[in-house]
Amino acid sequence: MKIQKKTISAEETIQLGIKIGSKIQKGNIIALKGNLAAGKTTITKGIALALGIESEITSPTYTIISEYMGRIPLYHMDMYRINGVEEFEMLGADEMIFGSGLSVIEWSERIEEYLPENHIIVDIQRQDDGTRLISIEGLEL
Repeated sequence: MKIQKKTISAEETIQLGIKIGSKIQKGNIIALKGNLAAGKTTITKGIALALGIESEITSPTYTIISEYMGRIPLYHMDMYRINGVEEFEMLGADEMIFGSGLSVIEWSERIEEYLPENHIIVDIQRQDDGTRLISIEGLEL
């Protein structure tokens, strides 16, 4: 089942993230897709709020993986600088992805074949007018 939502501001995108985060279970994986500056980190901020995380959520582009503690652990990953599954496997992140937390993976396309079939896909496309068209697959809101 695929759901489409449109947000007109960063605040609306965060609110959608809160809705997504309220439905999350331990072990879920969210594959974030979208172009540069689409709002992948913004929606993650909302997901983190729903998990009770008060820390500031920032893009993990240079750290690759950021870990936050809430009602379940949040592993926020950015695969932008990763050149495929082999490089990803060398990070040892499989314990996080297949553990009891939530993995939110930006630029997930780079490791798509590594992800289990039942992962959640959130595709964010920034429109010319500044709005975001967000498709959610694998999660009922």
